[in-house]
Amino acid sequence: MTAPLPSGLEASIPLTRGPHELPARFSSSPNPTARPRARRRPHQGLLIGVLGGAAVIAALGITQLSANLGYDAAADRFADTLRTATAITSETAHTRDVLTRATDAGHVILDAGSAQIAVPEETVSALSTAVAEGEEAGAVAEKLLATALPSPEEKPVWFWELFGASAALVEDESALDELAQELETASESAVEAEEAVQESGLGVLTAAGEAAAGFETAHPSARNDAVIALRSAAADALAATTVDDDAATTYVALQDAGAQVIATESEEMAEKSGPLRGARLEIEAFARSLAPGVLLEFDWSPVVNGAGYNGSMGGYTTWWWDDPGRANIELSNSVAEQWPAERSKALVAHEVGHAISVKCEDMYDASTQDSIEKWATAWAISMGYTDDANGVWAYGYPPQEYIDAAAGCR
Repeated sequence: MTAPLPSGLEASIPLTRGPHELPARFSSSPNPTARPRARRRPHQGLLIGVLGGAAVIAALGITQLSANLGYDAAADRFADTLRTATAITSETAHTRDVLTRATDAGHVILDAGSAQIAVPEETVSALSTAVAEGEEAGAVAEKLLATALPSPEEKPVWFWELFGASAALVEDESALDELAQELETASESAVEAEEAVQESGLGVLTAAGEAAAGFETAHPSARNDAVIALRSAAADALAATTVDDDAATTYVALQDAGAQVIATESEEMAEKSGPLRGARLEIEAFARSLAPGVLLEFDWSPVVNGAGYNGSMGGYTTWWWDDPGRANIELSNSVAEQWPAERSKALVAHEVGHAISVKCEDMYDASTQDSIEKWATAWAISMGYTDDANGVWAYGYPPQEYIDAAAGCR
């Protein structure tokens, strides 16, 4: 008897009975005896694509690295060249400035001319040529210095930009190197030009300084202040070692002093004009011959020191102890009227005795007027002028020790 099944299961369980035999192998295959199929391999195209992509990536990486390295090398070379060019630029700017100062000073010297203190024409011409050539060299340097030095931009990122930037750096490096060479040549030319200006400019200063002594001798009637200025400027000109603003100023001062020598002599000659001019100039030359090295300046008047009329003669001397020794001698017109009488010479010798004391201030007592006058009288006597107009008539005969001391003052 068969037991009833639960409701709903009748369709899924066969009603027949029999033995349960399991298959030797479970399989979803409809054909349990068929061989299992092999697993599929990946597609070859995909593998090739992957490998190709890797190769491209590797190539791009190598290219990027190469571009970076190439740029860095170009940048290093450019930086080295830029440092060199910058240093040469600074050097050229310095030599240009030195040259400019020299040529500017040379222009001042040339503009001052040599109308007063004569300088050989060839010496002046040499300076003129050197200044002109120096200005040309300076202009070349100036033009090169105005060229802006290139500077690298910020380093690019990608290789295609790096390659272009590297090429630009190479071009800039080449241009910099060429500019540096031109600047170096310009600097050397500036140095040579500046040396030429120095040599020729100092030649002018030296020639003028050496000519000053002869110029002074040719103008004996110039006033002392003008002569002192001339000597000072001449000494400065001879001491100059560099043609610069100071040297140019010195040269101008020397020529100006020469002009003052001429001007003051002209004024003095105008004051000495008239019938006594010849005698006055002879007396002044005589006085200078008695006191070489002492600057003497003369003034003439009808009356000096209370004398000058009725055959009397008057003289008065003012002297300065400082260097250079100088004095101003005033003489009455009567000294020239009686020239070349011995009494005129004796009186002039007495006045020169006062003037020359600037060379012998330690030889006598200058604290009293009596001692001062006896010294001047003794000096005239020591020079051989024995007429009483030598000071004996006015101040008495000096002590022998004064005469002996005065004989050592020349």
